[in-house]
Amino acid sequence: MNMGMMMKFMKEKNEFVQRHPKFASFFNAVSQNMIEEGTVIEITVTKTDGETVTSNMRVMPEDMVLLQGLQNMQR
Repeated sequence: MNMGMMMKFMKEKNEFVQRHPKFASFFNAVSQNMIEEGTVIEITVTKTDGETVTSNMRVMPEDMVLLQGLQNMQR
């Protein structure tokens, strides 16, 4: 990722956090020490018409490198 794209991403991330502070706080709290091998992450998306889609995953050892990298980006 080049520096221009990184700066744009960080600006968009900061704007997202301003618009959705509760979600950002939740994500920060969970990412600090709740995600470990075997953890189940489940996400449900609800559209305005009420339709929902849910998916989940169990964190595998191979996933930890990426997830730890994402945690480090938060700092």
